Amino acid sequence: MVTAYLGLGSNLGDREAVLAAARERLAALPGATLAAASPIYATEPWGDPDQPGYRNQVVALELDATWSPRRLLAALQAIEAALGRVRDPDRRFGPRTIDLDILLFGGQRLDEPDLVVPHPRLRQRAFVLVPLADLAPDLPIPDGQGGSVAEALAKIPFKISGNSLWSED
Repeated sequence: MVTAYLGLGSNLGDREAVLAAARERLAALPGATLAAASPIYATEPWGDPDQPGYRNQVVALELDATWSPRRLLAALQAIEAALGRVRDPDRRFGPRTIDLDILLFGGQRLDEPDLVVPHPRLRQRAFVLVPLADLAPDLPIPDGQGGSVAEALAKIPFKISGNSLWSED
C-alpha cells in the first residue's frame, strides 16, 4: 500500500458538491480507499486573480500495489473530465469546475514533462499546505529540500480565519 495525497479544488458551479463528487469517484477507484479528507477551505485564486474564489481540500488515498503515479494521473484526469473540467490552453491557472493534483505519492520522486511528484509548487501554496497539515503535519516532503509539511507551511505568509484562507503578501 502507498498513500497518495491529492489536492482538490473547484471555483465554478456548486463547488462543495463538485468536491463531494470527486471524493466519491476517488473512493470508488479499484484498489483505492479514501483514508482521510481535510476540511474544505475558501481560498483566493492563485496565479490568475481574475476569477471566482476557490474551495480547496486535501485527501489521503490509500492505494494498492497496482497503482503508480502515472496510473493515478490518468484516473484523476478521467474524473476531471467526467465532472466537466475543460482545459483552456490559453489560461493555465484559470477557472475550473474541478482540479485534482497529485501532491505526494508515498515517498516517491518523479520528474517528467507532464508529471512531477512531489507537486512542484507544493511549498508555495498555503491553500495546499494548510489542508495537508490538517491530515499529516509531520509528513516529510520528499523533494530534496528537507523538512515536513508543517515546516514548509511555517515558511510562507498566509492568513486564516475559520475556513477562509488567503495569502499575505
